[in-house]
Amino acid sequence: MDVWTIKSILSWTDTYFSQQSIDSPRLTAEILLAKALGLRRLDLYLQHDRPLEKQELLDFKALIRRRTSREPVAYITGRKGFFKEQFKVAPGVLIPRPDTETLVETAVEILSKIKQCGRQARVMELGVGSGAVIISVANACPGHLYFGSELSPVALAMACTNAKAFARTPVSLFRGDWLAAVAPLPLFDLILSNPPYIPSADIESLEPEVKDHEPRLALDGGGDGLDAVRMILVQAGDRLLPSGRLIIEIGFDQHPLVKSLAEGFSWVDELDFIKDLAGHRRLAVLKKIN
Repeated sequence: MDVWTIKSILSWTDTYFSQQSIDSPRLTAEILLAKALGLRRLDLYLQHDRPLEKQELLDFKALIRRRTSREPVAYITGRKGFFKEQFKVAPGVLIPRPDTETLVETAVEILSKIKQCGRQARVMELGVGSGAVIISVANACPGHLYFGSELSPVALAMACTNAKAFARTPVSLFRGDWLAAVAPLPLFDLILSNPPYIPSADIESLEPEVKDHEPRLALDGGGDGLDAVRMILVQAGDRLLPSGRLIIEIGFDQHPLVKSLAEGFSWVDELDFIKDLAGHRRLAVLKKIN
């Protein structure tokens, strides 16, 4: 074909991605072509008969090669939609998942009740990654104090970038290994975390986009997947205020193990599990004794 139009190149790429077993081939083609051309996806249809220039074709082909090497779309575009924003992401930073929006919604529900009581809460996220969770919670519930720790300097830098770009409520971010950098004092009304919870032996069975590209630090939860959960449970009791809550995202089949773990901590007064949209018990919500 001598002339490639937006319509024809999208059709070809859709077919090619399907042959390469790329998820959502048409959507992926649209996202990557929009990036290559500096357009919105809607513009691709408004300008469907527009011919592509040679450099535009070369730029698009480079993106196609990256995707067929199984590099995640979010790393290619540098963005990932989460809750109400398009957060910046990059290699070395965990890509936010739709399932984790349940963590935000649950935190917002708890904080809304605290606000109705006229109190200002202190909220801490452990392992902020891109910062998507704590920034989303802070934007949805202004008027509280927000903090976040992250061990990876790469992820922490990205979280700070996102906070500067998207946070409408101040979020204080610092480097730390879970709660180790925080004094063992009852400081927080709410602690949140989406820790690594994939068992080490399962990492290699994950799709290439995850196991070959996303940071192991944010994925590998040790032998049974719960090493980080154990550490957080050990540290959180001293840092939570009476009746404070800890919300941890867990694997879809881990709730029996987490329940058994939680029963071994005297500070835990109540334990509930929250289901995600797929009906899996995705969150463990632990309340400290009063």
